[in-house]
Amino acid sequence: MTPTTTRGRGEEREDAILLATLALLAEVGYDQVTMDAVAKRAGASKATIYRRWQGKAELVVTAVKRHAGSPVMTPPDTGNLRQDLLAVLGVMRSSLTGQDAALILGLMIAMRRDPELARTVRGQVVDDKREVFGAVIARAVARGDLPATVDHALFVEISSAMLFSRLFVTGEPLDDAFVHHLTDDVLLPLLDHQSGRR
Repeated sequence: MTPTTTRGRGEEREDAILLATLALLAEVGYDQVTMDAVAKRAGASKATIYRRWQGKAELVVTAVKRHAGSPVMTPPDTGNLRQDLLAVLGVMRSSLTGQDAALILGLMIAMRRDPELARTVRGQVVDDKREVFGAVIARAVARGDLPATVDHALFVEISSAMLFSRLFVTGEPLDDAFVHHLTDDVLLPLLDHQSGRR
C-alpha cells in the first residue's frame, strides 16, 4: 500500500465521520449526538474517531467548519486598513453564509449548557477571528495609522454581532453593500473614536 493510498483512505474515512456527525446534528441536535452514534453511522470505530478528535465538541466544530468550507483565515496585508477590514469581513461573511442557520443556532444554544463546546468554539472560531483582526490592527499601528491602544477584540464582537444579526434575526442580505456599510459606517468611525480622531 502506498502512502497516497493510505492518505486517500484516511481522508475518505474522515469525510464519512464528519458527514455522519453533521447528519446526526441535524437530526437530533448537539445534546443527543454521541460518539457511538457517529461511529455506527460512519461505519467507523470509536477508536478511529478518538485518534482524530479529542471529544464530541471538537468533532462537531470540525464538521460544521468543514461543511461551511470555512477557509483558514489569513490576515490580509493590502497596506490599507479599509481594504484589510473589507477582506476580513468578506471571509467572515462567506463562512457564515455557507452554514445551515438551524445548525448554528442549535450550537449557540448548546454552548450555554456545554462548557467544553463553548471552549472549543471559542478556541477554533472566535480566537481565529481575534488573531486576524489583531494582525490587521497591528499592521495599521506599525504603519502609524492607529495608536497601539486600539482594542481589536471589540471589532470581532461588533462584526460578529452585526453579521449574525443579519443572518439570523433580520434576514437581510449579507451582501457587499452591507460589508461596506459595516466597514465605513461602523468599524472605521469606531477606530477614529478610539484613536482620538473624533
